[in-house]
Amino acid sequence: QVQLVESGGGLVQAGDSLRLSCVASGRTFSNYVMGWFRQAPGKEREFVASIKWNTGTLYYAEFVKGRFTISRDNAKNTVYLQMNTLKPEDTAVYYCAAKRSPTHSDRVGSYDLWGPGTQVTVSS
Repeated sequence: QVQLVESGGGLVQAGDSLRLSCVASGRTFSNYVMGWFRQAPGKEREFVASIKWNTGTLYYAEFVKGRFTISRDNAKNTVYLQMNTLKPEDTAVYYCAAKRSPTHSDRVGSYDLWGPGTQVTVSS
Protein backbone atom coordinates (compact mmCIF):
# COMPACT_ATOMS: atom_id res chain seq x y z
CA GLN A 1 0.00 0.00 0.00
CA VAL A 2 1.44 3.33 -1.12
CA GLN A 3 1.03 5.94 1.56
CA LEU A 4 2.36 9.04 3.22
CA VAL A 5 2.04 9.53 6.95
CA GLU A 6 2.83 12.80 8.70
CA SER A 7 3.75 13.29 12.33
CA GLY A 8 5.25 15.91 14.62
CA GLY A 9 2.47 18.45 14.86
CA GLY A 10 1.29 19.92 18.13
CA LEU A 11 0.53 23.00 20.19
CA VAL A 12 3.41 25.43 20.65
CA GLN A 13 3.92 29.08 21.53
CA ALA A 14 4.96 31.82 19.15
CA GLY A 15 8.70 31.72 18.58
CA ASP A 16 8.96 27.97 19.19
CA SER A 17 10.09 25.31 16.71
CA LEU A 18 8.62 22.06 15.43
CA ARG A 19 9.86 19.39 13.08
CA LEU A 20 7.32 17.57 10.97
CA SER A 21 8.06 14.17 9.47
CA CYS A 22 6.54 12.40 6.49
CA VAL A 23 7.23 8.71 6.06
CA ALA A 24 6.70 7.46 2.51
CA SER A 25 6.07 3.76 1.97
CA GLY A 26 4.82 1.26 -0.56
CA ARG A 27 7.01 2.18 -3.53
CA THR A 28 10.19 3.93 -4.58
CA PHE A 29 9.89 7.72 -4.48
CA SER A 30 13.33 8.51 -5.91
CA ASN A 31 11.93 10.24 -9.03
CA TYR A 32 9.24 12.13 -7.16
CA VAL A 33 8.90 15.65 -5.92
CA MET A 34 7.83 15.73 -2.28
CA GLY A 35 5.93 18.72 -1.02
CA TRP A 36 4.56 20.23 2.15
CA PHE A 37 1.29 22.16 2.03
CA ARG A 38 -0.86 23.67 4.73
CA GLN A 39 -4.50 24.58 5.15
CA ALA A 40 -5.78 27.00 7.77
CA PRO A 41 -9.47 27.06 8.78
CA GLY A 42 -11.57 28.74 6.12
CA LYS A 43 -8.64 29.06 3.71
CA GLU A 44 -7.42 27.20 0.67
CA ARG A 45 -4.61 24.71 0.87
CA GLU A 46 -1.32 26.45 0.08
CA PHE A 47 2.18 25.43 -0.90
CA VAL A 48 4.89 25.61 1.74
CA ALA A 49 7.98 23.85 0.38
CA SER A 50 9.10 21.03 -1.91
CA ILE A 51 12.15 18.91 -2.56
CA LYS A 52 13.13 16.78 -5.54
CA TRP A 53 13.93 13.45 -3.98
CA ASN A 54 16.77 12.45 -6.30
CA THR A 55 18.55 15.81 -6.67
CA GLY A 56 17.62 17.50 -3.40
CA THR A 57 16.57 20.68 -5.22
CA LEU A 58 14.51 22.86 -2.89
CA TYR A 59 11.65 25.33 -3.35
CA TYR A 60 9.97 27.50 -0.75
CA ALA A 61 6.97 29.76 -0.52
CA GLU A 62 8.05 33.33 0.10
CA PHE A 63 6.33 33.53 3.47
CA VAL A 64 8.47 30.72 4.97
CA LYS A 65 11.88 31.55 3.54
CA GLY A 66 14.42 31.84 6.31
CA ARG A 67 12.17 30.12 8.87
CA PHE A 68 11.31 26.69 7.43
CA THR A 69 13.66 24.07 6.01
CA ILE A 70 12.67 21.01 4.00
CA SER A 71 14.98 18.00 3.88
CA ARG A 72 14.95 14.26 3.25
CA ASP A 73 16.55 11.13 4.60
CA ASN A 74 16.87 8.57 1.83
CA ALA A 75 17.65 5.69 4.17
CA LYS A 76 14.49 6.33 6.17
CA ASN A 77 12.30 7.27 3.19
CA THR A 78 11.33 10.33 5.19
CA VAL A 79 10.87 14.00 4.36
CA TYR A 80 11.10 16.62 7.07
CA LEU A 81 9.90 20.16 7.55
CA GLN A 82 11.83 22.04 10.21
CA MET A 83 9.80 25.05 11.30
CA ASN A 84 11.47 27.77 13.37
CA THR A 85 10.24 31.04 14.81
CA LEU A 86 6.65 29.92 14.48
CA LYS A 87 3.91 32.53 14.32
CA PRO A 88 0.20 32.28 15.13
CA GLU A 89 -0.53 32.64 11.40
CA ASP A 90 1.36 29.36 10.81
CA THR A 91 -1.52 27.56 12.53
CA ALA A 92 -2.89 25.02 10.04
CA VAL A 93 -3.12 21.37 9.14
CA TYR A 94 0.13 20.48 7.39
CA TYR A 95 0.05 17.92 4.60
CA CYS A 96 2.78 15.92 2.92
CA ALA A 97 2.31 15.24 -0.78
CA ALA A 98 4.08 13.37 -3.57
CA LYS A 99 4.23 14.27 -7.24
CA ARG A 100 5.20 11.62 -9.82
CA SER A 101 6.86 13.82 -12.40
CA PRO A 102 10.21 15.28 -11.27
CA THR A 103 9.38 18.91 -12.01
CA HIS A 104 8.64 21.46 -9.34
CA SER A 105 5.08 22.64 -8.80
CA ASP A 106 3.35 24.67 -6.12
CA ARG A 107 -0.13 23.67 -7.34
CA VAL A 108 -2.25 21.38 -5.18
CA GLY A 109 -3.63 19.66 -8.27
CA SER A 110 -0.16 18.63 -9.48
CA TYR A 111 0.38 16.24 -6.58
CA ASP A 112 -0.79 12.63 -6.84
CA LEU A 113 -0.60 11.31 -3.31
CA TRP A 114 -1.43 12.96 0.01
CA GLY A 115 -1.05 12.15 3.66
CA PRO A 116 -3.87 12.66 6.18
CA GLY A 117 -2.22 15.77 7.67
CA THR A 118 -0.95 16.84 11.08
CA GLN A 119 -2.26 19.78 13.09
CA VAL A 120 0.07 22.62 14.04
CA THR A 121 -1.28 25.22 16.44
CA VAL A 122 0.77 28.25 17.43
CA SER A 123 -0.50 30.32 20.35
CA SER A 124 0.40 33.97 20.82
